[in-house]
Amino acid sequence: MGLDKILAISGKPGLYELTAQTRGGFVAKSMLDGKKIAVNMRHNVSILSEIAIYTYTEEIPLGEVFQKISEKENGEKTISHKVSKNEMEAFFSEILPDYDEDRVYASDMKKIIQWYNLLVENGMTSFAKEDKAEKNTDEEE
Repeated sequence: MGLDKILAISGKPGLYELTAQTRGGFVAKSMLDGKKIAVNMRHNVSILSEIAIYTYTEEIPLGEVFQKISEKENGEKTISHKVSKNEMEAFFSEILPDYDEDRVYASDMKKIIQWYNLLVENGMTSFAKEDKAEKNTDEEE
């Protein structure tokens, strides 16, 4: 399961795994409690693989940020998303030293940490993008 199948739905807590597509939207399973919900086109949905974090030089894909956290924590859960703003900023400075402090808010950091811990709880350990060469060899077979 890659980040392209994981969704954040505005107004709903936690993350959701895309399970099926319907005519008017899709069905998603909550990673918090396992309940399935129908999501239609009115919901504001973000796919984790499409989210990026601002730095002073470029935008870093969320998967790369998760990978840096995973490397720092050896694949284990990280700090709680309920720590103080100063602790969160210090942690973020360690994993992404050049993040844009004017455009990355404490609420963004809180979500990223919360999402990372939720993904690790659900058995996701590798956040690196699949190599395109690897995909191409799969398609050729």
